[in-house]
Amino acid sequence: MGDSSATPDVLAEVGPRLRRFRERRELTLTAVAARTGISKSTLSRLESGQRKPSLELLLPLAETYRLPLDELVGAPAVGDPRIRTRPRTRNGRLVYPLTQPSGGVAVWKVVIPPERERRLRTHAGHEWLYVLSGELRLILAENDITMQPGEVAEFDTRLPHWFGPVGDEPVEILSIHAGHGHRMHVRAAPPRTAATA
Repeated sequence: MGDSSATPDVLAEVGPRLRRFRERRELTLTAVAARTGISKSTLSRLESGQRKPSLELLLPLAETYRLPLDELVGAPAVGDPRIRTRPRTRNGRLVYPLTQPSGGVAVWKVVIPPERERRLRTHAGHEWLYVLSGELRLILAENDITMQPGEVAEFDTRLPHWFGPVGDEPVEILSIHAGHGHRMHVRAAPPRTAATA
C-alpha cells in the first residue's frame, strides 16, 4: 500500500503542473479545449485547483501533452521492488532467499551440488519443490522419485525425506516451505506404472 498522506500534496500540485505543461508547449486554454473537448472554463478551474482532477479530464490532457499519466500528475515514485538478499551456504548447498523472513511461507532458490551422504530428515511443515535445471532425486518415506525440469512435488515434511542431484551434475530448484497447517496443491507421488496409468 502507498503512503496515503502524500495524496493531498500530489493532488494540490496537479493544477500547477498542468499549467506548466501547457505553457511549455505554448498552447492557450482555447487551443487545449479544442484538442481535448474539455471546456476552457473547466481547464482554467483545473489549473487553478478549483476543480479536482479526474481520469475523465486527465486522460485527454495526457494524450494532448504526449505524457504518461503518472508524469502528468506527478505521481509518487513506486520505489525499487527488488529484494536484495545474499546467497548463503547451508549444508554444502547454495541457498538464495527470495522472501524476507516472516515466520509464514519461505521461498528459496537452491543450487545443490552432487552429494555423497543421503540422510533423511523430518521437520514440521509442508515443502513444495520445483525443478529449474538438472535432475532431482527425491526420497520421500518409501518413494524414490526422479524429477525433471518443470516438475513439481509437494509433501508433508514430517515424512522422512531427502532431495539432491541424480548424478554428478548440480540441480537447481525453487523450494517453498510453509509452516504446519499450510498446504500447497500438488502432492508428490510415485511414478505411475503402465499397470496403474
